[in-house]
Amino acid sequence: MASKGRVEGKVVLVTGAAHGLGWADAQALAREGAQVILADVDEEEARRLADTLPGAMALRLDVTCEVQWQGALAKIMQVHGRLDALVNNAGIAAFETVEQSSLESFRRVMSVSAEGTFLGCKICLPALAASGAGSIVNIASAAAIRGNPTVFAYSAAKGAVLSMTRSVIVHCQQQGYPVRANVVLPGSHDTQMVRDAYRFAPPELREAAQRHEGQPEHVADLVLFLVSDESARLNGAEIVIDNGRTVA
Repeated sequence: MASKGRVEGKVVLVTGAAHGLGWADAQALAREGAQVILADVDEEEARRLADTLPGAMALRLDVTCEVQWQGALAKIMQVHGRLDALVNNAGIAAFETVEQSSLESFRRVMSVSAEGTFLGCKICLPALAASGAGSIVNIASAAAIRGNPTVFAYSAAKGAVLSMTRSVIVHCQQQGYPVRANVVLPGSHDTQMVRDAYRFAPPELREAAQRHEGQPEHVADLVLFLVSDESARLNGAEIVIDNGRTVA
């Protein structure tokens, strides 16, 4: 069994950290010794939660805004002087099929779930490289690789996250940056987003998802591993965590 302090002293930025999977990630990382930055557009909740974790701080961050990303990184460097890991978790979903989705809705989902990941990688990469052993963990979704008609834009955005991550990895290798990047593809876990999705899913899809449903802590344990030095040789992994639903 791994000892405590698996990410002791690491400075880790988690986006979308005030709710759902992001909050579970922040708790797991702080428990194992990381200095966690909880970044979220819901600044009030992020600050409230950060106060419950040792060594944590909160920042308001709209992941679609490049200027806010730059400000967030500047604040982290001012306080900690380094950034060791980035968990691009922030995302939203629209519960619409391709025919139901408007261009405005599609762009909104893509902006948060795909463009937010792009901006995080772009802006944080120099600091992660300077740390000497940076780690990027991008949160995609099993919806990126499994047909789900009720979350059309979300599926597209998370598919983009997969492709972006591959490109980032090759770029880092070519530039000689000591940064690795991996992708987590969660299936159904007990979060508000998933509960909302159930209201729009056909009964047979909802029942199948619920049979395989997990807890946010299951995803957080995987994120913790990918941030830690235990996964130092893992680069480019795309790990599905859905209790076998994609192969059932």
